[in-house]
Amino acid sequence: MRLSTKGRYAVTTIMDLALHQENGPVTLANISQRQELSLSYLEQLFAQLRRHGLVHGVRGPGGGYRLALAADRISVAAVILAVEQRVDATACGGEEDCADGTRCITHDLWAELSDQIEGFLGSISLADLAADPALIAATQ
Repeated sequence: MRLSTKGRYAVTTIMDLALHQENGPVTLANISQRQELSLSYLEQLFAQLRRHGLVHGVRGPGGGYRLALAADRISVAAVILAVEQRVDATACGGEEDCADGTRCITHDLWAELSDQIEGFLGSISLADLAADPALIAATQ
């Protein structure tokens, strides 16, 4: 089990958006520059975030992206799930065929770990992250 860079970058870039949208829509070019990520990669991420209703695009001059919901209504888990599959600690991907086609003796342990991780990430909102004093200091 591991969280991919795609999930990590999705959380980082949507946090950048949350922190900078107070003055209007934020362009992907600005996020790209601040986070040192390619623009084409951000376009792919934001297409998925948009499809899942987490961000919306604003067209025209001064356009860019805004959060589609209040920051306190978007969880870290929702962001990760928008760009990749559920974090899964089981060896079988939840199929219960991890030991030569049968359920292994520790399946429930790993399934419960997956649920705990999802619950933990689901309990943290973008607003919670934005209120972190270390994050505030790093963006100033």
